[in-house]
Amino acid sequence: MSIVETVDRKSLREYTTLRLGGPARRFVVAETTEDLVTTVRGLDDAGEPVLLVGGGSNLVIGDDGFDGTVVRIATTGWSDDFRTVAAGQDWDAYVAATVAAGLGGLECLSGIPGCAGATPIQNVGAYGCEVSQVVESIELYDRRARKVRTVPADELGFAYRTSVLKGTDSGVVLSVRFRLFDDGLSVPVRYAELARTLGVELGTRVPVSEAREAVLALRRGKGMVLDARDHDTWSAGSFFTNPIVAEADVPRVLARIAEVVGEDVNVPRYPADGGVKLSAAWLIERAGFAKGHPGPGGRVSLSTKHTLALTNRGGATTADLLALARQVRDGVYERFGVELHPEPLLVNCAL
Repeated sequence: MSIVETVDRKSLREYTTLRLGGPARRFVVAETTEDLVTTVRGLDDAGEPVLLVGGGSNLVIGDDGFDGTVVRIATTGWSDDFRTVAAGQDWDAYVAATVAAGLGGLECLSGIPGCAGATPIQNVGAYGCEVSQVVESIELYDRRARKVRTVPADELGFAYRTSVLKGTDSGVVLSVRFRLFDDGLSVPVRYAELARTLGVELGTRVPVSEAREAVLALRRGKGMVLDARDHDTWSAGSFFTNPIVAEADVPRVLARIAEVVGEDVNVPRYPADGGVKLSAAWLIERAGFAKGHPGPGGRVSLSTKHTLALTNRGGATTADLLALARQVRDGVYERFGVELHPEPLLVNCAL
Protein backbone atom coordinates (compact mmCIF):
# COMPACT_ATOMS: atom_id res chain seq x y z
CA MET A 1 0.00 0.00 0.00
CA SER A 2 1.20 3.49 -0.84
CA ILE A 3 0.06 6.44 1.25
CA VAL A 4 0.49 9.91 -0.18
CA GLU A 5 0.26 12.81 2.25
CA THR A 6 1.37 16.33 1.32
CA VAL A 7 1.25 19.59 3.19
CA ASP A 8 -0.67 21.19 0.33
CA ARG A 9 -3.07 18.23 0.13
CA LYS A 10 -3.61 16.06 -2.95
CA SER A 11 -5.42 17.56 -5.93
CA LEU A 12 -8.15 15.26 -7.24
CA ARG A 13 -8.28 16.77 -10.74
CA GLU A 14 -5.98 14.12 -12.17
CA TYR A 15 -8.19 11.35 -10.77
CA THR A 16 -11.40 12.30 -12.61
CA THR A 17 -11.99 12.21 -16.35
CA LEU A 18 -13.52 15.68 -16.09
CA ARG A 19 -10.18 16.93 -14.73
CA LEU A 20 -12.09 18.86 -12.07
CA GLY A 21 -12.21 18.81 -8.27
CA GLY A 22 -10.47 20.26 -5.25
CA PRO A 23 -7.97 18.56 -2.94
CA ALA A 24 -8.28 15.56 -0.65
CA ARG A 25 -7.12 16.04 2.91
CA ARG A 26 -5.47 12.61 2.72
CA PHE A 27 -4.89 10.28 -0.23
CA VAL A 28 -4.29 6.52 -0.11
CA VAL A 29 -3.58 4.10 -2.95
CA ALA A 30 -4.58 0.46 -2.33
CA GLU A 31 -2.88 -1.89 -4.79
CA THR A 32 -4.07 -5.22 -3.38
CA THR A 33 -7.45 -6.45 -2.22
CA GLU A 34 -6.03 -7.10 1.26
CA ASP A 35 -4.72 -3.53 1.46
CA LEU A 36 -8.05 -2.17 0.29
CA VAL A 37 -10.04 -4.03 2.94
CA THR A 38 -7.53 -3.26 5.70
CA THR A 39 -7.38 0.43 4.80
CA VAL A 40 -11.14 0.94 4.65
CA ARG A 41 -11.68 -1.01 7.87
CA GLY A 42 -9.08 1.08 9.68
CA LEU A 43 -10.53 4.35 8.43
CA ASP A 44 -14.02 3.26 9.48
CA ASP A 45 -12.73 2.39 12.94
CA ALA A 46 -11.22 5.87 13.20
CA GLY A 47 -14.48 7.53 12.13
CA GLU A 48 -12.76 9.07 9.12
CA PRO A 49 -14.87 10.14 6.09
CA VAL A 50 -13.92 7.95 3.11
CA LEU A 51 -14.29 8.49 -0.62
CA LEU A 52 -13.51 5.52 -2.87
CA VAL A 53 -12.16 6.40 -6.31
CA GLY A 54 -11.46 4.09 -9.23
CA GLY A 55 -11.21 5.52 -12.72
CA GLY A 56 -13.08 8.69 -11.78
CA SER A 57 -15.16 8.53 -14.95
CA ASN A 58 -18.50 8.91 -13.21
CA LEU A 59 -17.46 11.39 -10.55
CA VAL A 60 -17.95 15.13 -10.04
CA ILE A 61 -15.99 16.52 -7.09
CA GLY A 62 -16.64 20.00 -5.72
CA ASP A 63 -14.02 22.73 -5.92
CA ASP A 64 -13.44 22.48 -2.16
CA GLY A 65 -12.44 18.85 -2.59
CA PHE A 66 -13.03 16.18 0.05
CA ASP A 67 -12.41 16.71 3.75
CA GLY A 68 -11.43 13.15 4.54
CA THR A 69 -9.43 10.29 3.05
CA VAL A 70 -9.70 9.38 -0.60
CA VAL A 71 -8.87 5.73 -1.24
CA ARG A 72 -7.76 5.07 -4.80
CA ILE A 73 -8.68 1.50 -5.79
CA ALA A 74 -5.69 0.34 -7.84
CA THR A 75 -6.14 -3.44 -7.75
CA THR A 76 -5.63 -4.98 -11.19
CA GLY A 77 -5.82 -8.22 -13.13
CA TRP A 78 -8.26 -11.00 -13.93
CA SER A 79 -8.55 -14.75 -13.45
CA ASP A 80 -7.12 -17.29 -15.89
CA ASP A 81 -10.58 -17.95 -17.31
CA PHE A 82 -11.10 -14.17 -17.80
CA ARG A 83 -14.38 -14.27 -15.92
CA THR A 84 -13.34 -12.65 -12.61
CA VAL A 85 -11.78 -9.20 -12.65
CA ALA A 86 -10.32 -6.99 -9.90
CA ALA A 87 -12.29 -3.88 -9.02
CA GLY A 88 -9.50 -1.44 -9.92
CA GLN A 89 -8.77 -2.97 -13.31
CA ASP A 90 -9.15 -0.59 -16.26
CA TRP A 91 -12.47 -1.63 -17.77
CA ASP A 92 -11.71 -1.38 -21.47
CA ALA A 93 -8.38 -3.19 -21.14
CA TYR A 94 -10.29 -6.05 -19.54
CA VAL A 95 -12.98 -6.02 -22.23
CA ALA A 96 -10.26 -6.07 -24.90
CA ALA A 97 -8.69 -9.11 -23.23
CA THR A 98 -11.98 -11.02 -23.17
CA VAL A 99 -12.56 -10.23 -26.85
CA ALA A 100 -9.01 -11.28 -27.77
CA ALA A 101 -9.70 -14.58 -25.97
CA GLY A 102 -12.81 -15.08 -28.12
CA LEU A 103 -15.22 -14.62 -25.23
CA GLY A 104 -18.54 -12.86 -25.79
CA GLY A 105 -20.73 -10.84 -23.46
CA LEU A 106 -18.88 -7.56 -22.87
CA GLU A 107 -18.06 -6.42 -26.41
CA CYS A 108 -20.90 -3.87 -26.60
CA LEU A 109 -19.50 -2.23 -23.47
CA SER A 110 -16.17 -1.51 -25.17
CA GLY A 111 -14.60 1.91 -24.79
CA ILE A 112 -16.37 2.82 -21.57
CA PRO A 113 -13.88 4.61 -19.30
CA GLY A 114 -13.37 3.72 -15.66
CA CYS A 115 -12.69 0.61 -13.61
CA ALA A 116 -14.39 -2.77 -13.50
CA GLY A 117 -15.64 -2.43 -9.93
CA ALA A 118 -17.84 0.53 -10.81
CA THR A 119 -19.73 -1.26 -13.58
CA PRO A 120 -22.21 -3.19 -11.40
CA ILE A 121 -22.69 -0.22 -9.07
CA GLN A 122 -23.95 1.92 -11.94
CA ASN A 123 -25.29 -0.96 -14.03
CA VAL A 124 -23.23 0.43 -16.88
CA GLY A 125 -24.83 0.06 -20.28
CA ALA A 126 -24.39 0.98 -23.93
CA TYR A 127 -25.58 -0.09 -27.37
CA GLY A 128 -28.35 -2.33 -26.11
CA CYS A 129 -26.36 -4.10 -23.39
CA GLU A 130 -26.14 -3.66 -19.63
CA VAL A 131 -23.74 -5.14 -17.12
CA SER A 132 -26.73 -6.62 -15.26
CA GLN A 133 -27.25 -9.02 -18.17
CA VAL A 134 -23.85 -10.66 -17.71
CA VAL A 135 -22.86 -10.25 -14.04
CA GLU A 136 -22.82 -13.52 -12.13
CA SER A 137 -21.71 -12.19 -8.73
CA ILE A 138 -19.48 -9.70 -6.96
CA GLU A 139 -17.06 -10.01 -4.08
CA LEU A 140 -17.84 -7.25 -1.60
CA TYR A 141 -16.38 -5.91 1.63
CA ASP A 142 -19.44 -5.21 3.79
CA ARG A 143 -18.48 -2.18 5.89
CA ARG A 144 -21.32 -2.70 8.35
CA ALA A 145 -20.77 -6.42 8.92
CA ARG A 146 -16.99 -5.91 8.60
CA LYS A 147 -16.53 -8.98 6.43
CA VAL A 148 -15.97 -10.00 2.83
CA ARG A 149 -18.83 -11.82 1.15
CA THR A 150 -20.00 -12.94 -2.27
CA VAL A 151 -23.21 -11.34 -3.50
CA PRO A 152 -25.09 -13.01 -6.40
CA ALA A 153 -26.47 -10.84 -9.19
CA ASP A 154 -30.09 -11.36 -8.17
CA GLU A 155 -29.40 -9.58 -4.85
CA LEU A 156 -27.96 -6.45 -6.48
CA GLY A 157 -31.30 -4.84 -7.34
CA PHE A 158 -30.31 -3.88 -10.86
CA ALA A 159 -32.37 -1.24 -12.67
CA TYR A 160 -31.67 1.37 -15.32
CA ARG A 161 -28.20 2.81 -14.53
CA THR A 162 -28.42 1.82 -10.89
CA SER A 163 -28.20 -0.97 -8.32
CA VAL A 164 -28.57 -1.34 -4.57
CA LEU A 165 -24.92 -0.31 -4.32
CA LYS A 166 -25.36 3.10 -5.94
CA GLY A 167 -25.75 6.03 -3.59
CA THR A 168 -24.57 4.08 -0.56
CA ASP A 169 -21.14 3.61 0.96
CA SER A 170 -22.01 0.44 2.86
CA GLY A 171 -19.95 -1.85 0.63
CA VAL A 172 -16.70 -1.88 -1.32
CA VAL A 173 -16.65 -3.92 -4.53
CA LEU A 174 -13.48 -6.03 -4.57
CA SER A 175 -14.02 -8.06 -7.74
CA VAL A 176 -16.71 -8.91 -10.29
CA ARG A 177 -17.47 -12.26 -11.93
CA PHE A 178 -19.14 -12.34 -15.34
CA ARG A 179 -20.98 -14.94 -17.43
CA LEU A 180 -19.19 -15.02 -20.79
CA PHE A 181 -19.79 -17.06 -23.94
CA ASP A 182 -17.15 -19.41 -25.41
CA ASP A 183 -18.35 -19.50 -29.04
CA GLY A 184 -16.59 -16.33 -30.21
CA LEU A 185 -19.85 -14.55 -31.00
CA SER A 186 -21.35 -11.40 -29.55
CA VAL A 187 -24.58 -11.12 -27.65
CA PRO A 188 -27.50 -10.58 -30.07
CA VAL A 189 -27.28 -7.05 -31.50
CA ARG A 190 -30.14 -5.10 -29.91
CA TYR A 191 -29.29 -1.49 -30.84
CA ALA A 192 -30.39 -0.17 -34.23
CA GLU A 193 -27.40 2.15 -34.75
CA LEU A 194 -24.98 -0.70 -34.01
CA ALA A 195 -26.87 -3.04 -36.34
CA ARG A 196 -26.64 -0.47 -39.16
CA THR A 197 -22.91 -0.02 -38.55
CA LEU A 198 -22.37 -3.77 -38.69
CA GLY A 199 -24.74 -4.18 -41.66
CA VAL A 200 -26.83 -6.85 -39.91
CA GLU A 201 -30.39 -7.32 -38.71
CA LEU A 202 -31.35 -6.79 -35.09
CA GLY A 203 -30.92 -10.00 -33.12
CA THR A 204 -27.90 -11.15 -35.14
CA ARG A 205 -24.79 -12.42 -33.40
CA VAL A 206 -21.48 -11.41 -34.96
CA PRO A 207 -17.83 -12.18 -34.18
CA VAL A 208 -16.93 -10.45 -30.93
CA SER A 209 -13.99 -8.58 -32.49
CA GLU A 210 -16.26 -7.07 -35.16
CA ALA A 211 -18.78 -5.95 -32.55
CA ARG A 212 -16.06 -4.36 -30.44
CA GLU A 213 -14.55 -2.42 -33.35
CA ALA A 214 -17.98 -1.17 -34.42
CA VAL A 215 -18.80 0.01 -30.90
CA LEU A 216 -15.43 1.76 -30.56
CA ALA A 217 -15.95 3.52 -33.90
CA LEU A 218 -19.38 4.75 -32.82
CA ARG A 219 -18.07 5.95 -29.46
CA ARG A 220 -15.11 7.76 -31.02
CA GLY A 221 -17.47 9.57 -33.34
CA LYS A 222 -19.30 10.90 -30.28
CA GLY A 223 -16.19 11.81 -28.30
CA MET A 224 -16.87 9.00 -25.85
CA VAL A 225 -13.46 7.31 -25.93
CA LEU A 226 -10.88 9.01 -23.72
CA ASP A 227 -8.29 11.07 -25.59
CA ALA A 228 -6.24 13.67 -23.70
CA ARG A 229 -5.97 15.77 -26.88
CA ASP A 230 -9.74 15.92 -27.38
CA HIS A 231 -11.57 18.15 -24.90
CA ASP A 232 -14.85 16.49 -25.88
CA THR A 233 -13.61 13.52 -23.86
CA TRP A 234 -12.87 15.64 -20.78
CA SER A 235 -16.23 14.62 -19.41
CA ALA A 236 -18.06 12.16 -17.19
CA GLY A 237 -19.71 10.57 -20.20
CA SER A 238 -23.46 11.04 -20.38
CA PHE A 239 -24.17 13.60 -17.65
CA PHE A 240 -27.93 12.99 -17.54
CA THR A 241 -29.79 9.69 -17.55
CA ASN A 242 -32.60 9.13 -20.00
CA PRO A 243 -35.75 10.09 -18.06
CA ILE A 244 -38.33 7.40 -17.37
CA VAL A 245 -41.89 8.71 -17.36
CA ALA A 246 -44.47 6.81 -15.30
CA GLU A 247 -47.13 5.12 -17.42
CA ALA A 248 -49.90 7.32 -16.01
CA ASP A 249 -47.99 10.49 -16.94
CA VAL A 250 -47.04 9.51 -20.49
CA PRO A 251 -50.09 11.03 -22.28
CA ARG A 252 -49.65 14.36 -20.49
CA VAL A 253 -45.90 14.52 -21.15
CA LEU A 254 -46.23 13.58 -24.81
CA ALA A 255 -48.98 16.16 -25.26
CA ARG A 256 -46.72 18.83 -23.73
CA ILE A 257 -43.87 17.85 -26.04
CA ALA A 258 -46.21 17.90 -29.06
CA GLU A 259 -47.27 21.45 -28.18
CA VAL A 260 -43.65 22.52 -28.45
CA VAL A 261 -42.27 20.53 -31.39
CA GLY A 262 -45.47 19.74 -33.30
CA GLU A 263 -47.73 16.72 -33.40
CA ASP A 264 -46.11 15.33 -36.55
CA VAL A 265 -42.67 14.99 -34.93
CA ASN A 266 -41.73 11.50 -33.78
CA VAL A 267 -40.64 11.50 -30.14
CA PRO A 268 -38.03 8.77 -29.44
CA ARG A 269 -39.34 6.56 -26.65
CA TYR A 270 -38.75 3.05 -25.44
CA PRO A 271 -40.49 0.67 -23.03
CA ALA A 272 -39.11 0.77 -19.49
CA ASP A 273 -40.07 -0.78 -16.17
CA GLY A 274 -43.30 0.88 -15.11
CA GLY A 275 -43.23 3.52 -17.82
CA VAL A 276 -41.61 4.92 -20.93
CA LYS A 277 -37.99 5.98 -21.38
CA LEU A 278 -37.37 9.19 -23.31
CA SER A 279 -34.14 10.32 -24.95
CA ALA A 280 -32.38 12.93 -22.82
CA ALA A 281 -30.21 13.98 -25.77
CA TRP A 282 -33.30 14.55 -27.94
CA LEU A 283 -34.98 16.63 -25.23
CA ILE A 284 -31.83 18.69 -24.67
CA GLU A 285 -31.48 19.48 -28.36
CA ARG A 286 -35.18 20.33 -28.77
CA ALA A 287 -34.96 22.61 -25.73
CA GLY A 288 -32.48 24.73 -27.67
CA PHE A 289 -29.13 23.39 -26.51
CA ALA A 290 -27.02 22.50 -29.52
CA LYS A 291 -23.79 20.53 -29.60
CA GLY A 292 -21.02 22.77 -28.32
CA HIS A 293 -23.41 25.02 -26.36
CA PRO A 294 -21.09 27.03 -24.05
CA GLY A 295 -21.27 27.49 -20.31
CA PRO A 296 -19.67 30.21 -18.15
CA GLY A 297 -16.81 31.92 -19.96
CA GLY A 298 -16.59 29.12 -22.50
CA ARG A 299 -14.59 27.08 -19.98
CA VAL A 300 -17.21 24.33 -20.16
CA SER A 301 -19.62 23.34 -22.90
CA LEU A 302 -21.77 20.56 -24.22
CA SER A 303 -19.63 18.24 -26.30
CA THR A 304 -19.31 19.28 -29.94
CA LYS A 305 -20.18 15.68 -30.82
CA HIS A 306 -22.80 14.61 -28.27
CA THR A 307 -25.24 16.80 -26.32
CA LEU A 308 -25.41 14.48 -23.32
CA ALA A 309 -21.78 15.08 -22.38
CA LEU A 310 -20.77 18.19 -20.41
CA THR A 311 -17.12 18.92 -21.04
CA ASN A 312 -14.20 20.82 -19.54
CA ARG A 313 -12.63 22.95 -22.28
CA GLY A 314 -9.65 23.80 -20.05
CA GLY A 315 -9.29 25.96 -16.97
CA ALA A 316 -12.81 25.19 -15.77
CA THR A 317 -14.09 24.73 -12.24
CA THR A 318 -16.72 22.36 -10.95
CA ALA A 319 -18.89 25.42 -10.31
CA ASP A 320 -18.69 26.21 -14.03
CA LEU A 321 -19.77 22.69 -14.92
CA LEU A 322 -22.70 22.69 -12.51
CA ALA A 323 -23.87 26.08 -13.78
CA LEU A 324 -24.11 24.62 -17.29
CA ALA A 325 -25.80 21.47 -15.96
CA ARG A 326 -28.44 23.57 -14.18
CA GLN A 327 -29.02 25.62 -17.32
CA VAL A 328 -29.65 22.47 -19.35
CA ARG A 329 -31.74 20.75 -16.69
CA ASP A 330 -33.91 23.81 -16.08
CA GLY A 331 -34.27 24.53 -19.79
CA VAL A 332 -35.58 21.04 -20.50
CA TYR A 333 -37.99 21.21 -17.57
CA GLU A 334 -39.33 24.64 -18.53
CA ARG A 335 -39.89 23.55 -22.12
CA PHE A 336 -41.20 20.03 -21.69
CA GLY A 337 -42.01 19.50 -17.99
CA VAL A 338 -39.54 16.60 -17.87
CA GLU A 339 -36.89 16.56 -15.14
CA LEU A 340 -33.41 15.34 -15.97
CA HIS A 341 -31.28 13.69 -13.29
CA PRO A 342 -27.48 13.51 -13.21
CA GLU A 343 -25.82 10.16 -13.79
CA PRO A 344 -22.42 10.86 -12.11
CA LEU A 345 -21.86 10.78 -8.37
CA LEU A 346 -21.70 14.34 -7.02
CA VAL A 347 -19.27 14.76 -4.10
CA ASN A 348 -19.31 17.94 -2.00
CA CYS A 349 -21.39 19.68 -4.65
CA ALA A 350 -24.99 19.64 -5.89
CA LEU A 351 -27.19 20.68 -8.78
